[in-house]
Amino acid sequence: MKFGFDIDDTLINLREHAFTIYNKKLKKNVSIEDFHALNRVEIHGPFELTDEQGKDMWNSSLEEIYYTNCPPFPNAVETLQELEKKGHEIYYITARPKEHGERTKKWLKEQGFPVRDDRFYYGMQDHEKVEIIKELQLDYYFDDKAEVLDTLTHDSLKVFVRDQSYNRHLQYPRILDWTDLKEILKNELE
Repeated sequence: MKFGFDIDDTLINLREHAFTIYNKKLKKNVSIEDFHALNRVEIHGPFELTDEQGKDMWNSSLEEIYYTNCPPFPNAVETLQELEKKGHEIYYITARPKEHGERTKKWLKEQGFPVRDDRFYYGMQDHEKVEIIKELQLDYYFDDKAEVLDTLTHDSLKVFVRDQSYNRHLQYPRILDWTDLKEILKNELE
């Protein structure tokens, strides 16, 4: 089977990692509860930054956010390794900017994710992600963003949302922990 995965906030805990970086850079102590209460993807609100200031903060911090010690979600690496071991095809489809694509691929490999160069797509807008997902004829796709998931409506594709505070309104099957995928597949394949 073919499995497609978004990376940021689906396989790795990027926004929470960035939140801790913001606290450090801005010399603040905004609580993690404030982070978990966010109802939008952007994380700058609790720091009392405007949208423009938040965008500037994010862009000026990308190097640190993307390439330091951002943790994978629990069991993400092991789950994908197991899928690969069982012969499934794993595709990564990320909207990370083109200039970060190759380093992101290298970073994922260093974390232990099973990455093949010909199955790694990056540097596109959300609507372009949807086209790639459709072209690949995936069986399963996992993402955190409504903008992507809500446009994937063809019968053969099963979509799942990686649980985040800003996507609780979505009515898709939900991944809370990556070990959930084993149970989902077991139920699907029986």
